[in-house]
Amino acid sequence: MSTSTFNLERLVRENVSKLKPYSSARDEFKDFNEDMIFLDANENPYNNGVNRYPDPQQITLKQHLSTAKRVPTDQILLGNGSDEVLDLLFRAFCEPKKDNVITLPPTYGMYSVLAATNDIANREVLLTEHFQPNVAQVLEQVDHQTKMIFLCSPNNPTANSFEAEKISELLESFKGIVVVDEAYVDFMKGESWSTKLHNYPNLVIIQTLSKAYGLAGIRLGICYASAAIIAVLNKIKPPYNVNELTQKKALERILDADSIQKEISSILTEREVLSKVLLQVNFVDKIFPTEANFILARVDDADKRYDQLIKKGIVVRNRSTQALCENTLRFTVGTPAENEKLIAALKELA
Repeated sequence: MSTSTFNLERLVRENVSKLKPYSSARDEFKDFNEDMIFLDANENPYNNGVNRYPDPQQITLKQHLSTAKRVPTDQILLGNGSDEVLDLLFRAFCEPKKDNVITLPPTYGMYSVLAATNDIANREVLLTEHFQPNVAQVLEQVDHQTKMIFLCSPNNPTANSFEAEKISELLESFKGIVVVDEAYVDFMKGESWSTKLHNYPNLVIIQTLSKAYGLAGIRLGICYASAAIIAVLNKIKPPYNVNELTQKKALERILDADSIQKEISSILTEREVLSKVLLQVNFVDKIFPTEANFILARVDDADKRYDQLIKKGIVVRNRSTQALCENTLRFTVGTPAENEKLIAALKELA
């Protein structure tokens, strides 16, 4: 898509375009490292490590992410988990009771929840039997009020990545925003779509530190997009949406790249081991291709097998209520010791 065919101003809600963003004390004086007496933010002056408000723009953290991901800092937005980032997209671009978005079930459930929360119509287009986007059907659902299309790749709960050609076709054909949710990107073979931001002004990428980085408990979501889209989101985000403890822990973990890579390598190795075992289990009918840190398997009776594993002290996810996922269980790849217990349990049940 050429820049001339994408009109961001047309997509932004009128009230957001007119909005004057809140300016916090830490927005107005930005040099936090100076040896200054801070009497501007009505904070408790007694230092305990968190008595001061955090950096509202998370500058240091963004600088390290920029280096690691090769994305300029003005094209990065951080949020209180990916869910906040997704909610900001709805609030910035979708007019309640008027606009619509398109999602591709089976997929991450929060897209539909956030659409409903923001009173936005959600037009669902099922994936194909091979869990790929049906591009023609998606484009048939597009009208003048369609603001966003959500693609989760690698997809949850199916674990596969979407074909690059299909994502490119949607980006080039759709005049709204295409959101590619890459929560599981660190476990896949191909490149992140963040390397193609310069080609597509309507591309928004969502990532997280909850999966490969092992920081689900701190809630840190990441958005990569054009500087213009990031500027719109910055207008409406809460001033201190990423707390000080989250920023410090995230920075500490990002700087420990060796540990992260070792854990990813272990998960990928264990994923292969578990996949081979599941193929030999007599009640498993099919293992679906995976580029995530989990495996989706179709079994003879998902409810029965789920309950049996619970009795053995193992919790997996029954995804049978999801479209195209009848009688499926989702197995997250655990540590080698956890996987040994799972494998032993599966062999006992078999």
